[in-house]
Amino acid sequence: MSKYIYQLANWPSFTWNQEAINPLLLQLSSQQGKLLGRMETLGFELKTEANLETLTQDVIKTSEIEGEILDIHQVRSSVARKLGIEIAGLVPSDRHVDGVVEMMIDATQNYNTDLSKDRLFAWHAALFPTGYSGMNKIEVAGWRKNSADDPMQVISGPMGKEQVHFKAPSSDTLNEQMDSFLLWYNQTDLNGLLKAAIAHLWFVTLHPFEDGNGRIARAVADLQLAKNDNTPFCFYSMSVQISKERKEYYFILEQTQKGSLDITIWVQWFLGCLARAYAATEIILSSVLTKASFWNRNAMVALNGRQHIIINKLLDGFEGKFTTTKYAKITKCSRDTALRDITDLMEKNMLKKEEGLGKNTSYVLVAEGDS
Repeated sequence: MSKYIYQLANWPSFTWNQEAINPLLLQLSSQQGKLLGRMETLGFELKTEANLETLTQDVIKTSEIEGEILDIHQVRSSVARKLGIEIAGLVPSDRHVDGVVEMMIDATQNYNTDLSKDRLFAWHAALFPTGYSGMNKIEVAGWRKNSADDPMQVISGPMGKEQVHFKAPSSDTLNEQMDSFLLWYNQTDLNGLLKAAIAHLWFVTLHPFEDGNGRIARAVADLQLAKNDNTPFCFYSMSVQISKERKEYYFILEQTQKGSLDITIWVQWFLGCLARAYAATEIILSSVLTKASFWNRNAMVALNGRQHIIINKLLDGFEGKFTTTKYAKITKCSRDTALRDITDLMEKNMLKKEEGLGKNTSYVLVAEGDS
């Protein structure tokens, strides 16, 4: 029977082919420079908006990878409150949503603070504020307690169709193993992107908690990536990209766990995924710039509070058809009031009827250049 990498004699002395990864590091350095340079031209308000959108998607997708679907409006409101950003249409958020948000904001904002056992425990407690994972009571803010006969399994897939990717080390080694990891993380001088790749893999391999290891491993990587960027503004999301490449992510993790301590293939995949995350930032930037352009064009237009809420929701990407009934439901007003507001927005050339829908009238924003 083949050994897992943590069972090998030289664990955790990872090696990699530097020549094989240098082209990726150079590509990422160029992409990062262009991205951060572009961010600096946006101004504080647009950078703040981009940061809000990126963190919202990061929180949603890091949970989605683990099979948890969070409400986007709760997440966005929670991120805005934690960052002190004033936005229209804030909604209450539950403790679980706030916990994931707090962890991700701590990782991306406080990137110059050392990673410690207490900090990891605080992240874990934030993820599980009730002490339960679903219906199961778990050890919170403490290392898991699994024996060699009852190992922690790293799985993916829906309940009843789980796929086991590898088994984690016995818990009786975790204190020593995590001490070694934290010492390495805080004191090793290494290329920041390479360090993020290794940190993610090392943490996932140890799987030190009963639950939440994937989310915390991605937060650890985000912490290192933010430190490498040296800015509290987050403009790309590894979690969003990993979510898109979920099958490949679990496949490469499984292959790495059953391989040798030469982790070149894992590093190449991680850096490639990061490059694709950088490229995907264009989508968020396009959304932010479209939103800014819309409000600049309509800066002198007087709107009531309900109309502001609706326009922002449409700019953020409204799911489905936007109708009078939905306007009334979202803003908690009568249908007659909703129709008057919509008619007013149409007269101000901010909304228009969507074509080709017959009796079911819906509305869309007037784009720049529309007559």
